[in-house]
Amino acid sequence: MTRLPTLFLSHGGGPWPFMEDRRVQYAKTAAEFGRLPQLLPERPKAVLVITGHWEASAFTVSTSAHPPMVYDYYGFPEHTYHITYPAPGQPQLAAEVKALLARAGLDCREDPNQGFDHGTFVPLGLMYPNADMPIVLLSLKSSYDAAEHIKVGQAIAPLRDEGILIVGSGLTYHNMRGFGRAESKPVSYDFEAYLNEAISNPDAARRNAMLVDWENAPSARLAHPREDHLLPLMVAAGAAGSDVGKRVFVDEVASVAMASYVFG
Repeated sequence: MTRLPTLFLSHGGGPWPFMEDRRVQYAKTAAEFGRLPQLLPERPKAVLVITGHWEASAFTVSTSAHPPMVYDYYGFPEHTYHITYPAPGQPQLAAEVKALLARAGLDCREDPNQGFDHGTFVPLGLMYPNADMPIVLLSLKSSYDAAEHIKVGQAIAPLRDEGILIVGSGLTYHNMRGFGRAESKPVSYDFEAYLNEAISNPDAARRNAMLVDWENAPSARLAHPREDHLLPLMVAAGAAGSDVGKRVFVDEVASVAMASYVFG
């Protein structure tokens, strides 16, 4: 079995692939997400997604065999509240995730009702449009401890050798008040430059230390007033082990940079 890489994907705003004008805006992201499966050494058996749109008081794993949809966005066209992405869950993978976290001394709970939010169905829908790839979700922990999220990544790293693709889904810039404003552009690029320097560091310990220290990066809190969309990167980096990260692509939409990374 080949070791799979880990990914961090900037998933963009809302259900954009299902809106014609937004799909034009995100044409680069759509094309890049569509070709991601070709960058993998083999087809995964399943995908474990850590999405910035699901947090809980403790790390929690989705156990549904048939996850529902979660329309966690506001003010979009009516048809975007009827999107379906009927990919299966995989309860046995969920059980293994829970066991790996327990082995690392991390509490992990189960949620039989959690479904696919747009941080999941947007990138995975473009990667696997036939909805035939099993998907399990792992929540963030709402205390937002960056080091703890790296530790979670380290705990689940063995899944990479079992054909499981680990995907952190968030954004390198996520300030709702800043989207579409000219002054946000340098903020987003300055902060992304720090992230890129961190993830491409050949010393994994140094990389992880830079990620834990993200608040001292240029424009950090302007880029992320809340770090819910940044923490999935911590999990992906933790799961990367000693594999060096690299930037897959950067798109610019709504005046901000949105970068995606691969480790391994």
